[in-house]
Amino acid sequence: MSDHPETEANRPTAPCCSPDTAETAREGTAAPSGSPAQDAPEGPEGPEGPDGPAGLEGSEAVAVRAFWTRLGLPGLIDVHTHFMPERVLEKVWAYFDSAGPLTGMAWPITYREEEGRRVALLREFGVGSFTSMLYPHKPGMAEWLNGWAADFAARTPDCLRTATLFPEEGVERYVRAAVEGGARVFKSHVQVGAYDPGDPLLDPVWGLLAEARVPVVMHCGSGPAPGKHTGPGPVGSLLARHPRLPLIVAHMGMPEYTDFLDLAERHEEVRLDTTMAFTDFSERLSPFPAAERARLADLGDRVLLGTDFPNIPYPYLHQLRALERLDMGDDWLRAVCHGNAAALFSVP
Repeated sequence: MSDHPETEANRPTAPCCSPDTAETAREGTAAPSGSPAQDAPEGPEGPEGPDGPAGLEGSEAVAVRAFWTRLGLPGLIDVHTHFMPERVLEKVWAYFDSAGPLTGMAWPITYREEEGRRVALLREFGVGSFTSMLYPHKPGMAEWLNGWAADFAARTPDCLRTATLFPEEGVERYVRAAVEGGARVFKSHVQVGAYDPGDPLLDPVWGLLAEARVPVVMHCGSGPAPGKHTGPGPVGSLLARHPRLPLIVAHMGMPEYTDFLDLAERHEEVRLDTTMAFTDFSERLSPFPAAERARLADLGDRVLLGTDFPNIPYPYLHQLRALERLDMGDDWLRAVCHGNAAALFSVP
């Protein structure tokens, strides 16, 4: 936990994964990453299904380990997991629980555990490297969040040190400080932050990150609800100015899968993470187009495992099973679940 003092400038007034609907009226701000528009699936593939029923994490860990052992991998690398200051996470979970205005339902958090237990679960699953995705919904938060994330990474050596940003005065300074301090990956959430990635304040930041070869995981697709600056257009404009920016499109860009695959084909530094994609839940809401399976296979060297752990409404194993049933072959799975991220982040 950070002991950073809560001031009006830095105190999070709402979940960093959701808008502050009571105090903030940012146009285009959407709900938490991965928020639903319908109930979570029930039955065989839901939270109580065979992919790892809630409350039986030991059994699930055995199954997850069996998945990557069969592939001959040393473990998994998950580029999209969430760790953040406890009071911020509590607000995130409260938003899910309250059926916030942009979700319309209570969201069952499968891994509602204290921080140490959540880290232990990933280790039990055999996740050798993971991230602490966190991001601001207003000015004055990002630098404080970066300080917390640096401390978390220092005490959690298997976490790739994560940082974030917001278009505000001083952003170039604190992004540079984070990079020089050892940040391995950044998170940008243009939906929750309600900002244009082409904001002039961010232009030197993208150049800095491109030069430093530090990847940015960006939630830029219009799921679960569109924002003023979501979709492929703003990202395409960004890449036209910074074609060497190592960009990881979160959630495969859902629901604009095809458009973001187009960007990946045109820009060799564009990658996509699998977070929530292909699962029963997302297939009901934003199904991946069957016609794009061939391109998904062709871009297999630029797809990375992401899950949204712990804030998912189904077991961790289900994301892996969803990838497996795509029937892309074991080489594709090995690359997605470990090899691609290992090469990008130079980790074992």
